[in-house]
Amino acid sequence: MYWRRFLSLVILSFLLSASVPLYNPPRGDVRIVVISDLNSAYGSTTYDLEVTQAIALIPFWRPDLVLCGGDMIAGQSLQLTDAQVTAMWQAFDDHVAKPLRDGNYPFGFTVGNHDASSAITPTGEYIFSRERNLASEYWQNRQQDLGLDFLDFSEFPFYYTFQYRDIFFLVWDGSSHYIPPAQLAWVERSLGSTPAQSAKMRVVIGHLPIYGVAVGRDRPGEVMANAEFLRALLEQYRVHTYISGHQHAYYPAHKGTLQLLHSGAIGSGPRSLISGNLPPVKTITLIDINFNSSELTTYTTYNMNTLELIENSQLPPFLDSHNGRIWRRDILQSHG
Repeated sequence: MYWRRFLSLVILSFLLSASVPLYNPPRGDVRIVVISDLNSAYGSTTYDLEVTQAIALIPFWRPDLVLCGGDMIAGQSLQLTDAQVTAMWQAFDDHVAKPLRDGNYPFGFTVGNHDASSAITPTGEYIFSRERNLASEYWQNRQQDLGLDFLDFSEFPFYYTFQYRDIFFLVWDGSSHYIPPAQLAWVERSLGSTPAQSAKMRVVIGHLPIYGVAVGRDRPGEVMANAEFLRALLEQYRVHTYISGHQHAYYPAHKGTLQLLHSGAIGSGPRSLISGNLPPVKTITLIDINFNSSELTTYTTYNMNTLELIENSQLPPFLDSHNGRIWRRDILQSHG
């Protein structure tokens, strides 16, 4: 594995010595790096260069916490053997998890549909139960290495809660569009708990977004079912931000009082937004949280192909997805 570490150091040295210095924004009280959708083709045990590059840059940004919006491996195929799935998790460990462990960066994540899909048959059985079992085995063996202050990990790695400083994090199983009633009841209990409500900020993480933003993914089944119900539920418990992946397109949005971070992919297959003229691009986002600021969160998002910043002005002011209009996070919400 030493060659991977060497490659990361070479990449980092090259990036930091480039003619245009890599922008490092002012730090907040808490800094979070958000990555998502790392995988390549089904069964792949290799990762695109942008994934290696992103992990190599983590020490430059010095985050307090790294979050992943899911799709860490390339599963969701009944043709894959147990050995292939296990090999993919080992590759993820080599390329992503171990470098983060070695750097002592706490790592929170949500499982994606390619990691451990919760899709069910008409009789209520998991279609990809084998992949879910293998994902559970991988993460259960490494739970203590994540550096997280867990509050409830009885259903880890599928849904769980943890806290970091004054922030309460809830991860739900958004690896398919449907959250069962029992899990929704857990979500309500968790968000209504004393640790959640006494925190300065509440963040929920799930793989599928609440609203569609990307070409080819703006349709039922590619977003969470019952969007307005879920949004109202999160607003009821004063959740500040919902972080998601899956759409492979970056769009920082809000609707009502809920902030919506649609994380772009750093793996294969970036997608275009359903409107606007920004081409498909791989992205990584820094969230700087300032507890004494009225804005609370500041995003800095990089084009991982060029390491240039993606400015809000490059993105459409709103998106009309199939299940509702959402507004760019810097635009005041209007009627319509």
